[in-house]
Amino acid sequence: MRNDDNIRVYWMTGCTSCLRTKEFLTRHKVAFLSRNVLEDPEAYAELEEFGLRQVPIVTRGGEWVNGQVLADVARIAGIPWGGSKLLPVAELRRRLETMLSATDRFLAQMPEAQLARNLPNRPRSYADLAYHIYNIADAFLEHEDDIPLTFESYNRVPMQGEGTRQTLIAYGQDVQARLSAWFEGSGRGRDWAARADVYYGEQTLHEFLERTTWHAGQHVRQIMWVLEGLGIAPDGKLGPETFVGLPMPVQIWDDMTAQPA
Repeated sequence: MRNDDNIRVYWMTGCTSCLRTKEFLTRHKVAFLSRNVLEDPEAYAELEEFGLRQVPIVTRGGEWVNGQVLADVARIAGIPWGGSKLLPVAELRRRLETMLSATDRFLAQMPEAQLARNLPNRPRSYADLAYHIYNIADAFLEHEDDIPLTFESYNRVPMQGEGTRQTLIAYGQDVQARLSAWFEGSGRGRDWAARADVYYGEQTLHEFLERTTWHAGQHVRQIMWVLEGLGIAPDGKLGPETFVGLPMPVQIWDDMTAQPA
């Protein structure tokens, strides 16, 4: 373990929580050592000293916290945590459904030949990005089927032959139908203050739904950015009102000078 007092942030390009963690520390004028695990193999070796292979992680000496929980990041950094105000469940549902249906539209505009292209400095294709947006909501539904959320839940990609525009949209529409059915069914009586079984710390189900919503939202912003990089105006582009009140990163991508196409 490192025995110095330096704060280290382990992250990867395109990771929504990673970007939010770095922005949070920077906003509070907290200096940190940046450890991009995609660019520096030694960074993952350092994480393994803590028994970890996930990001974002913030360390200080022999202590670590998951960067997805900003209250824990504030504690390890020695800065005050002002708390956060959650949007109501009904509003989070509305925002999430808006984001998922928008993904259908944006994906329909994506030229099939472009789907295999990768995002800047990240081995994630445009097809993987679209799949990931739907999968974020699917992972929430899995949790409600008693499947705990793990780090791997968010790292799935389309199986061979399932990365076409048609199959991706079909997957997304299936997720949306199941999500709507859940909210109108067992979700009606759900205890939103109950603890969620998630890998990144103590969270209520309400907080998990918020995480699901802004996580999907950040990636929807990225897919709009990708379309615009291809010279395509997003159909029904989502405006700031879709994202206001959600604890999202300010930037869309770590390096906004990078070209998405």
